[in-house]
Amino acid sequence: MAARTDALPLPLGPMSREEARPAVAAEETELVERVRRGDTAAFDALVVRHMPRAFGVAFRLLGQREDAEDLVQEAFLVALERIDSFQAGRPFAPWFFRILTNRGLNARKSRSLRQMEAIPGDAPARSESPERAAERSELRERLRAVLGELPERQRTIVQLFELEGFSSAEIAEILELSDGTVRWHLHHARKVLREALAPFAGRDS
Repeated sequence: MAARTDALPLPLGPMSREEARPAVAAEETELVERVRRGDTAAFDALVVRHMPRAFGVAFRLLGQREDAEDLVQEAFLVALERIDSFQAGRPFAPWFFRILTNRGLNARKSRSLRQMEAIPGDAPARSESPERAAERSELRERLRAVLGELPERQRTIVQLFELEGFSSAEIAEILELSDGTVRWHLHHARKVLREALAPFAGRDS
């Protein structure tokens, strides 16, 4: 049967992440096969699907918008060059984000980028008092500092899990670790964060 080159997979309907994984893997395997046959629209579909999260990960790794944009572009180009090494039947995301994360960590080391990754924070409410706004700012700064003190691998795992929404299994694939190792790092990092942020507990009461 002739392969279709005009239709792209529709967005997934509501389902859990675990239920969605096989469907996503099947769709992305089809897209990759089409990319291998020279279908540029299929690669564009993969880029559109993963670009927002890719930029978020890159920005947290490098801390500056231009560096993050360059990293994302480079990672997608490398993925295109290595598309023949992608294993059919597996989700595209862990394979791609392994490329992006490894190159991002290398860039951070080689460029000696020491800026702490931005921590998302809500804009102060209009009714918020100056004292409350100052407390929120202090908390964010403390969180940045504590994350910066974590070992690099642990910090990356926390960012991927807490800020980018990857599961421990996905992070294990991205960083080529066991799921148990990822969970241990998360447990240890959360303990450190809880202890460091304990002075802020109860301030809302």
